[in-house]
Amino acid sequence: MRVSGNRNASYEDKNAIVGGTLYLVATPIGNLSDITERALKVLGGVDFVAAEDTRNTGKLLAYFGISKPMVSYFEHNKRERGLVIVERLKNGESCALVTDAGTPAISDPGEDLVRLCAENDIIVTSIPGCCACVNALALSALATGRFCFEGFLSTNKNERNTRLNELKNDTRTHIFYEAPHKLTKTLDDIIEIFGDRKIALCRELTKLNEEIIRTTLSGAIEYYRENAPRGEYVLVIEGADESAIKDGAFWTNLSILEHVEYYVAQGMKKMDAIKAVAKDRDLPKNEVYKEVNC
Repeated sequence: MRVSGNRNASYEDKNAIVGGTLYLVATPIGNLSDITERALKVLGGVDFVAAEDTRNTGKLLAYFGISKPMVSYFEHNKRERGLVIVERLKNGESCALVTDAGTPAISDPGEDLVRLCAENDIIVTSIPGCCACVNALALSALATGRFCFEGFLSTNKNERNTRLNELKNDTRTHIFYEAPHKLTKTLDDIIEIFGDRKIALCRELTKLNEEIIRTTLSGAIEYYRENAPRGEYVLVIEGADESAIKDGAFWTNLSILEHVEYYVAQGMKKMDAIKAVAKDRDLPKNEVYKEVNC
């Protein structure tokens, strides 16, 4: 068991910049006024900044009058660059990790750096602030007590359908990210598997053109036939209706084998389909496996 952090630190200590520490610094997702005082202090006090795009972060730092050495850290260099950053942290330097917008390590390669630091007993602390998925959830007018964050769906059709089928009977509110040029296809895929549900489409959050559209999946599809999607989207979709799952499940009149074959036809691998059927029917997975392979 690893324990990270100093339980006896005072308020002043907690706000001090400490060598050998990785700071996850949340940055604005659009409105620069959303930066926190603590974030500015950390960005101005660390030895160096690791950024998803050093050009974007350079503009942010310059806006607030901060000048710091930067290194790039993004999806395609995270393995080798992560090792370099960890070595510098081991040697006593402090580092602020930032993404282009929002909280590092959330649907972001920063999660790999946090894991690497944990494996090397390096202290990691978070400087909280903007997070698009939480902002969208709060604005959605949908249930917020229980939710699942999925980030971007896979661009591979089979993997995409597999994941959506795994989620279709989940009663929690679902949150997805999507780019404008993929939005209409994503909505088509979701309604095909989920059926029609309430959705909040949140775009350009905190920016001048912020827009929240609260409608249904079918209403959204109809709207975007006439209006081209613009900006980055957060999709907040209501979860499955628990009573409807029990009373009107599509598989009610299917045998276990037919149920598995249905999911396989939707693009699932056989073992994933078996797991999905076991979950649907509230059965042990090995019972479904035996039925299919007998």
